[in-house]
Formats: sequence, C-alpha cells, structure tokens
Amino acid sequence: MDLYLKDKVVIVTGGTKGIGEGIVKSMAAEDAIVIIVNRPGKEGPALEQQLRAQGKNAVYIAAELTKAEECKRVIDETAERFHRIDVIVNNAGGNNQKDLLTPPGEFLEGMRDNLIHYYALVHYAHDYLIESRGKITNIGSHVSITGQGHTSAYVAAKGAIDGLTREWAAYFCDKGVNVNCVVPGSVWTNSYVKWAQQFPDPEERKRMAEQNIPFGRRMTTVEEFADLVVFVSSGRANHLTGEIIVCDGGYSRLDRVLT
Repeated sequence: MDLYLKDKVVIVTGGTKGIGEGIVKSMAAEDAIVIIVNRPGKEGPALEQQLRAQGKNAVYIAAELTKAEECKRVIDETAERFHRIDVIVNNAGGNNQKDLLTPPGEFLEGMRDNLIHYYALVHYAHDYLIESRGKITNIGSHVSITGQGHTSAYVAAKGAIDGLTREWAAYFCDKGVNVNCVVPGSVWTNSYVKWAQQFPDPEERKRMAEQNIPFGRRMTTVEEFADLVVFVSSGRANHLTGEIIVCDGGYSRLDRVLT
C-alpha cells in the first residue's frame, strides 16, 4: 500500500532510540525525508549515516527541545533546507518519576520537559503545516488513562497532550491539518530491557509484566507501534482527526478479569 509519504518532510522528535527510532526507520522505509531530532549525542549521526547508506534521505538535527528557541531553530533549519514541513511527530520525553511528594517547582519543571516542545514545534511550524495540509501526530502514554501512582508530572503532561490533540484538531479543522495522538502501553524498547535488568531474573519479570496484557500476553513491538504512527501520519489517514488511538494489546481497555 502506498502511504503517499514519498518525499514528504517529516520531523520526528526523540528519534534516535526506542519508539522514536522505530518511527524514523518506518518513515524512511516509505521514502519520506526524515528529520531526526534529539539531544546531542553519537546516536543521531550514526542513525543518519545508517539510513543514508540505505539510500534514504535522513537529516539529524541536535537540539535541546526543552528550550523554545531550540524548537524554533529546528523548524527554521528544516524549512530553510527543504522549503516545506509535512508532518510533525511529537515523541520526545520520558517518565521523570516526579510524584506527589515532589516540590511544586520540580513538578512544573517535569511538566515542561515533557510538554513545552510539543506546543513550541507546532507553534513555529503553524504556517508550513497549513501550506502543506500536513499532519501532527502526538505520542501519548497509557498512564494518562490508567494512572501509575508515582509520576504526577509525567501523567499531567501526557494528559495535557491528549487535550491539546483535541484542541488542535478543532483549531486546524478548517485549515486541512489532521491532528491525532497515538498512545503506547508497554513497548519492548531498551528502556524496558533496563527496567527488567533491575530484577534478579529479568526474563521472569518480563513474563510477569506480559501476563497483564490481554492480547497475546506480550508487549507491543517497536515496529508494530511505529507502523501505526506512520499510517496515522500518512495520506491514507486524511479523514482521521482528533483521535486518541491506544495500541497496548487491550491493557487499558479490557476488563481486569482478563489479567
């Protein structure tokens, strides 16, 4: 199936590892022009080189996205080089474990780290997205649906992302820009590998976690989740907007009796 992403300019934040890396590779497989945005580090240049060696068009931009001016630079550099922006996949962020005992100032900092770049990138790309009748795909988290008990700032940020998805979908409705959110549950990334390795028997701990996932008793693969994000961001999803799509094997949707 042609997803109509060939030569589309796609910005993916947090694109050098985990879910973000999967999205970058899946976009590149559709011959999109992929802008890989991440903090400075060796992973970005290595991924760009790997994709270019495969004949793909990929560009790495190092940026500290918690700073609004850095978000603006990402948009400006992309537009200057390619003269258009078709898709923004807001993915960067991480669970910072700021719970209810965290001082309010640190709570706000944790919120900012997981939220400001979602807003700032769309703010600065506003005109380009309208011109291209583009797509905004936000990556959420199942914790905004279920709660987790020890991560107030992260949950608040992800809940805000759900809300912004609906707000932006309404705002862009007569401007031709689709806005959706794709929500992961447990995706088997290096972060989960590190988590499992904290326990005496990592494989057994993984199996225990997977028993809580009704469909298949397994975690979502990076490729499965990335491919869904790419479809939602593609020309095959032109009448999809304002949706919060959960991909977690039924974890947050089905009766607990199944687990």
